[in-house]
Amino acid sequence: QVQLVESGGGLVQPGGSLTLSCAASGIIFRAYTMAWYRQAPGKQRELVARIASGSSTNYADSVKGRFTISRDNAKSTVYLQMNSLKPEDTAVYYCNAELQIITPGRNYWGQGTQVTVSS
Repeated sequence: QVQLVESGGGLVQPGGSLTLSCAASGIIFRAYTMAWYRQAPGKQRELVARIASGSSTNYADSVKGRFTISRDNAKSTVYLQMNSLKPEDTAVYYCNAELQIITPGRNYWGQGTQVTVSS
């Protein structure tokens, strides 16, 4: 019913760029806060960037100035533009949709897409 489908991951050299996309279906997209998380081997999942329904944004300190999250409500898609990539950005990136205005809240995850930054 609810699906979050990520795309755009892959292998990129340090300093390169990559854009991730997450297409959502089965939700009223404009009502949801969308976010990108990542999980590297041996590390806990961490928030990378978040964009609220009103399009306010938050970024992890490690990616500020390099990554940009955006959303296109007409396409029910959230993007993560990643520039100046570093090896430490290597992780599985997950798309997340969260609705907190109702009780209980709703939280959905994509399947993840691998981003590898390596020379």
